[in-house]
Amino acid sequence: MMIIEELINTDTYKSPVPEPGFRNWLLRDNWFYFIINFGRIVLRTRREALEGRYDYPEWIYSSHEILRLLEKIGGRFDIEGMNNISRISEPVIFVSNHMSTLETMIFPGIIAPRRKVTFVVKESLVRNYFFRDVMRSRDPIVVGRTDPRRDFETVMSQGPLLLEKGISIIVFPQSTRSREFIPSEFNTMGVKLAKKTNKYVVPVAIKTDFWGNGKIIKEFGKFDHRKTIHIKFGEPLNVKGTGKEENQAIIEFIQLNLEKWEKEHN
Repeated sequence: MMIIEELINTDTYKSPVPEPGFRNWLLRDNWFYFIINFGRIVLRTRREALEGRYDYPEWIYSSHEILRLLEKIGGRFDIEGMNNISRISEPVIFVSNHMSTLETMIFPGIIAPRRKVTFVVKESLVRNYFFRDVMRSRDPIVVGRTDPRRDFETVMSQGPLLLEKGISIIVFPQSTRSREFIPSEFNTMGVKLAKKTNKYVVPVAIKTDFWGNGKIIKEFGKFDHRKTIHIKFGEPLNVKGTGKEENQAIIEFIQLNLEKWEKEHN
């Protein structure tokens, strides 16, 4: 089973520089190669989920496969702060901005080797023919994203049960994936869940617009090789008071890193 040791045993990970050669040149930006191999991974994991064989090791393995596949076609990862994932021994709530399909595919390979985890996911994902069985096998919290009050009640009722089982939760407070980070659209759901359950929050900043959103099928957009894939885990936050200060701290953490990464590439 292929495992990327750097994602399990170190604090940072940077994609290796591809070796020169005709094969690597041919694979770079090869959309056909990506679709064929990505489809193969998706169909295999769907079959494993239907047969009840898609467990944590398989989830980690398939996530690492996708990461390596993205590197083969020219994606460059720069991941920081992975020791913060397991700095707190008890389960935590990861609160992240949301740009593309990429983070949904890659987070399991980074987080799951260090602690059990699941997502708060949009209802359409557990209805999608290709992804529904895999996603359902991870026992996610499913929200509709059309009624904020109902979504909040769902997370507040199901979240504590998962946390009691020792399962951490990934929350994307934005209502949808977006290249632009708009603080006013970043809700406090994750912080409020942490406050209710007396758990820590781990802020996560990402810049994953290497994988764009598609015009027809949102999950399948074009790749932009000018952009590095950035993921950074911040230090765990203990939520006090109403949680407004901690939510603002998460927003500032995301904004500062996005600004830093944007400057690095300009």
